[in-house]
Amino acid sequence: MSFDSLGLNAELLRAVHEQGYNEPTPIQVKAIPLILEGRDLMAGAQTGTGKTAGFTLPLLQRLASGETDKSQRAVRALVLTPTRELAAQVEQSVKTYGRHLPLNSTVIFGGVNINPQKDKLRRGVDVLVATPGRLLDHARQKTVDLSRVEILVLDEADRMLDMGFIHDIKRIISLLPAKGERQNLLFSATFSNEIKKLSHQLLNHPELVEVARRNAPIELIEQRIHPVEKNRKREMLSHMIGAGNWRQVLVFTRTKHGANRLARQLVMDGLSATAIHGNKSQAARTRALADFKKGAVRILVATDIAARGLDIDQLPHVVNFELPNVPEDYVHRIGRTGRAGNEGSAVSLVCSEEHKLLRDIERLINREIPKEVLPGYASIATANGHDAGNRRNGSSDQRRGNGRNNGRKNSQSTSRSNGRKNSQSTSRSNGRKNSQSTSRSNGRNTNEHSRHSSRTGPAKPGYSNLARILGSD
Repeated sequence: MSFDSLGLNAELLRAVHEQGYNEPTPIQVKAIPLILEGRDLMAGAQTGTGKTAGFTLPLLQRLASGETDKSQRAVRALVLTPTRELAAQVEQSVKTYGRHLPLNSTVIFGGVNINPQKDKLRRGVDVLVATPGRLLDHARQKTVDLSRVEILVLDEADRMLDMGFIHDIKRIISLLPAKGERQNLLFSATFSNEIKKLSHQLLNHPELVEVARRNAPIELIEQRIHPVEKNRKREMLSHMIGAGNWRQVLVFTRTKHGANRLARQLVMDGLSATAIHGNKSQAARTRALADFKKGAVRILVATDIAARGLDIDQLPHVVNFELPNVPEDYVHRIGRTGRAGNEGSAVSLVCSEEHKLLRDIERLINREIPKEVLPGYASIATANGHDAGNRRNGSSDQRRGNGRNNGRKNSQSTSRSNGRKNSQSTSRSNGRKNSQSTSRSNGRNTNEHSRHSSRTGPAKPGYSNLARILGSD
């Protein structure tokens, strides 16, 4: 099937062919005709499968073919996204595909000066792409008119709910025409019960389109787990990038501080790296992403917020330096590679503390991810992580008899034994007063010995054989 068979007009087909696209993706095949008919849509598709074009192309055609009062400067189509990066990329798609149409667009998000955005809105906008918070800022200042919106699109709706935008979304909807007077499109990489509840409030007898199993990662992505101790993750990451001569790598961490720290450490290892996350200014985020795309920076370290907004053509490698706390975020992270029919690699560095997170992810995607122990990173086998293994099977320190693991118990036992013996002996020779004094003295000495043993604790075990922990054998 070609784009020509989907009912798109000549101007849009020209723009599509100029981008080098000849065949539509499954989500485009199913969504575009329904949107052109004016139907409400609840669409689920894996990231990287062309869902942005799936709503942008028919949206532009409906606006171009519809009658409008040119004297009005109200927004005709509104696209809401959860992140700045995603908003910028969606608006770029609108400009790219609408280049031959008499329509204009703009994007508004926080973290930048609001005044240039006011100027663009004042001149009139057909398609507005926005993040919820900044859009409400404009609404409060009465610099945007949403009363004539014909088409509403919620892109990455699940992420917006995850980020706590549900109340902002409801406030925005209250500024729009009634549900039955506008077309509503909800696009999401994953569906949840919360998304379905929102769809009942937002959509009017929608068509449901799903082109892939719910929450399934893209099949073209090669996924694998590398078991490794937590304190050797950075060492392994640098080794893999250097030994494999990886030229473009997107690395995910859980926290902003962790992203900054890892980027600095990789630079110390001689690898060009930079971090991108919510605490960075918009200018810094844009510059970091641009440097990464053009190859000036080899490694981009990002948090989950950035996972939904990064669209990098033919990105070959994604690395989970830390597994996400939310299993669905794993799907979005690895969806940055393997896009538009290209193959990709997604590697996760997993320590024993992340065993449960891994199981949750595998349960979500309904498959076991292959495990591979890299040479030089195998270690002493335990059954279920360091501490559990030591408690259940006995560590080498315990086998030494009076090792540190048994220090507290032996110390307390010795204290009680010595206390009784010394107390009794001294009592017989020197009387009750000396007995009590000596007993207290011995008690203090043995307690100090007990506290010293407790502070030193068990000797750190060798690196665990996480291949067995995670079931690789």
